[in-house]
Amino acid sequence: MAENVKVQGSINRGFTIALVSAVVLSFTGIIIRIVSEDYHLPALILAFWRDIFVVLSALPFLIVINAKLLKIQKNNLIFLGVFGFALACFNIAWTLAVTLSGASIATVLVYSSAGFTALLGYFLLGESLGWKKAFSVILCLIGCVLVSGAVDIDAWQQNALGIISGILSGFLYAVYSLLGRRAKQRNLNPWTTLFYTFLFAAIFLLFINLLPLNVIPATANTFSDLFQLGTQWRGWILLVLLAAGPTLIGFGLYNISLGILPSSTANLILTLEPVITSITAYFLLGERLTSIELLGSGLILGALILLRYRKS
Repeated sequence: MAENVKVQGSINRGFTIALVSAVVLSFTGIIIRIVSEDYHLPALILAFWRDIFVVLSALPFLIVINAKLLKIQKNNLIFLGVFGFALACFNIAWTLAVTLSGASIATVLVYSSAGFTALLGYFLLGESLGWKKAFSVILCLIGCVLVSGAVDIDAWQQNALGIISGILSGFLYAVYSLLGRRAKQRNLNPWTTLFYTFLFAAIFLLFINLLPLNVIPATANTFSDLFQLGTQWRGWILLVLLAAGPTLIGFGLYNISLGILPSSTANLILTLEPVITSITAYFLLGERLTSIELLGSGLILGALILLRYRKS
């Protein structure tokens, strides 16, 4: 009996942490939109500075809390490098999807990660995949389609590369979730994992931005292009806020939840993010939810309630 209470308490804590993570991460899109529209900063340059400022924000925090968290064993270095590379690739795929297919399609395709995570978790990690979880995944995907506005047929009339990039971003986000679970199995602290993952991602994004071939859109052409914000200090402050707030705290809490909940469950809860973003945008940016978007929000919330009932 006591063991069941302990397990239930752990599940409740993991579920709460994942929900808070979704709320914090929901501000990511708001800040990125402001920076992109006000300063026309290319997406991959923005992603690079976001990762750099996450590292710079996390470093003093880890030193103050516990400097030992910065120490890693050599056998984990390659794993964290792969983790960071997966994060960098996700940033690239998502950026390509937005650039080539539009924000609505990119949003719904990246949240197909819930389905990818459930399937990969089932086949690779032996996580359960009952009918309730499968039904929750379907509800979340339908809800994301409605919330993102991708029900507009014209929005899907894009090139094949954009569609493939969007699907790949969902797959890579699922890979990120599974790697988070693997990091827990390797007894890596969530904050240590976050620090080195973003450090390696920033290094990879730096090289990608400076590639001499313009094969990837929205990158820097020269090293000086990385500093095109110049003395526009408001833009730099927004980037720091983006890194220290939604990214550092959001991803940190998400990594913690991955150590408590199955990766498919934590990822599914995170699909609440676009709903919260829409609500936040209504109050901060004056965007209004249509009846279809409200329906999609209801479907996602219904999926989370079903998931919570299953865990109870």
